Amino acid sequence: MRVIDGKPTVFVEKITFKEGWGVITVVRADLKSGRRDIVEFGERDTRAVLLGPEGTIIARSDYDAKSGRWALKLRQGGGWFDARTAVAKLDRPYMVGLGRDGTSVLIGELESGGYVLREVSPDGKASEPLDVRNGDDVIFDPETRRPIGLYALVGDEGRYTFFAERDQKVWAAVKAAFKGDAVDLESWSHDRQKIVVLVDSAAEGPAYALVDLATRKAEWLGPQYEKLMPEDLSKVQPVRFKARDGLDLTGYLTLPNGREARNLPLVVLAHGGPESRDMPGFDWWSQAIASRGYAVLRVNYRGSDGFGRAFVEAGYGQWGRKMQTDLSDGVRYLAAQGMIDPKRVCIAGASYGGYAALAGATIDTGVYRCAVSVAGLSDLRKLVEDEGRSAKRYWKRFMGVTSLSDPALAQISPVTHVDKVSIPILMVHGRDDTVVPLEQSEIMADAMRKAGKPVELIVQKGEDHWLSRGETRSAMLESTMAFVEKHNPPN
Repeated sequence: MRVIDGKPTVFVEKITFKEGWGVITVVRADLKSGRRDIVEFGERDTRAVLLGPEGTIIARSDYDAKSGRWALKLRQGGGWFDARTAVAKLDRPYMVGLGRDGTSVLIGELESGGYVLREVSPDGKASEPLDVRNGDDVIFDPETRRPIGLYALVGDEGRYTFFAERDQKVWAAVKAAFKGDAVDLESWSHDRQKIVVLVDSAAEGPAYALVDLATRKAEWLGPQYEKLMPEDLSKVQPVRFKARDGLDLTGYLTLPNGREARNLPLVVLAHGGPESRDMPGFDWWSQAIASRGYAVLRVNYRGSDGFGRAFVEAGYGQWGRKMQTDLSDGVRYLAAQGMIDPKRVCIAGASYGGYAALAGATIDTGVYRCAVSVAGLSDLRKLVEDEGRSAKRYWKRFMGVTSLSDPALAQISPVTHVDKVSIPILMVHGRDDTVVPLEQSEIMADAMRKAGKPVELIVQKGEDHWLSRGETRSAMLESTMAFVEKHNPPN
């Protein structure tokens, strides 16, 4: 949203089909009059556009998936010129936003050791990398859209680093108002005098608060989960252990209330991505499982984001291999500590985590008593076959394969190992999932039935990949826990 000539104006990005191709189209909408005008059409290879302070398009990034050519294009008169180019069939550069002066463009580029940020001036000259070693996300001023700071999750602590000393002092005062809790910046007013923060309290759960800097007062706006009570919360603690090859791994263990941390039943909850990560704050899925009397282990296996470039690269070629055994190594660690009963362990997850659940039943066998896959993958050859060029390259790197005919695809696909299944499997999948097609679960269910193996498939009507609707999310939890309690009772 921008204020143009004193009028609140919204700019919306949509897709318009031209000559059979979908292209990015920017539309300007006047909120007072309701008038809508097309500002700009992108080209066939346009992947992102950047608006200047006045609502004009000042930059765009184009990418040719076939050749791998990426270009940052800047406005010059009535046309465009290539300010910076690269050939990157993987890990291509990306446009972040405006630079600090309001006229340059901030871009991210991969160099040895990780991504760096550079500012490209209107004449196309690129700066040296900014000193942003501890920065996962860039913080922008809500009015000028210029970068004013950085956010990074360092270990288990979210850190905000602002460029201006005044902003850093303001944030320090905000954090001090909620001592002992994790505080995240959600939004703020254009004059930056009022800030909405999400306060994640280990004792009371996450809730929103409005901080007024002028009056130095904070007002609670409401909880993120309205019916969540303090007595519903289970304790979460960080865990650290070594994988069998010596790699240091971390994760989070949620412990059920009212039970000693000895010989507990366990559910391993694998995160998606796989280049994502589990976070230290409130997690609705693991809290729901723990409320039924189970310990829940979330592992940031190799290939997870947020632990440096080398850790991500340690996951290359390890899909279904060491990425999978990192999970079961966590089980063995907790068992060695006496915290869980190794004979009472199930595995669950969504997306890649759903794949990990199926792989726990078919590839890394003998660890789990049951498996729950939500929107999981079962036939990796089918996945790679159906994806576009860029996605294929990305998946092949993590899968460690070079072509569709590579036999390794079958070796790490759960559907080719149903003969090894000795535990019951539940699969839940949204019918309208456009990320992992329902077909992936249907293929697995059909193969299981033909092999005479125990399987259940629940198809959620009108649901997407992320279980965006509350009612279907609740339905997933209810069916998951009924299944887990049946095959791995908590008592």
